[in-house]
Amino acid sequence: MNIAVLCSGNGSNLQAIIDKTADGYIPAKIAVVVSDNKTAFALKRAEKAGIETLVLNPKDFASREAFDKEIIKDLRKRKIELVVLAGYMRLLSDHFIKEYGNRIMNIHPSLLPSFKGTHGVRDALEYGVKVTGPTVHFVDEKLDHGPIILQKAIDVKDDDTEEGLLERVHKEEHKIYPEAIKLFAEGRLKINGRRVVIK
Repeated sequence: MNIAVLCSGNGSNLQAIIDKTADGYIPAKIAVVVSDNKTAFALKRAEKAGIETLVLNPKDFASREAFDKEIIKDLRKRKIELVVLAGYMRLLSDHFIKEYGNRIMNIHPSLLPSFKGTHGVRDALEYGVKVTGPTVHFVDEKLDHGPIILQKAIDVKDDDTEEGLLERVHKEEHKIYPEAIKLFAEGRLKINGRRVVIK
């Protein structure tokens, strides 16, 4: 199975996926790493692992859909079966989501449906929750909304800082994201409405 990983930044989740495909845990190949940011460290991680990259500047395109269509053109050529978002900071167009319906995964640093958006850890901390953690979910047309695949609960400590909590959330992300991709690659995920059944 060919996977594409879309990244905008550091790429620590990408690294976890690279490592787990390299050691055979994930029975799939990362065919390309796509980025909207030419300075993303994720690209260096990909190059080091010998993975091809595609970098596109959103400013070169008239619309989000035009940008996404260019990515899709490349993904079709590579026969991509699963699109993995790993710190990708752009919202996908409806066109992209239709093209890869139920074949796009995202990881979010809170227990969805709580604390959607770009500051999941900070928002959870400020709200005063006792438990938080990452969520892997399929992507649909709404932000941080698609069916949930895996979640991992983490206790919030009384003296937690955003940085310290984020570090612990990331540690769990690096475990459950490869696991979710592995389950998909093995054909063990079945979507039933909002529920994802693991076979």
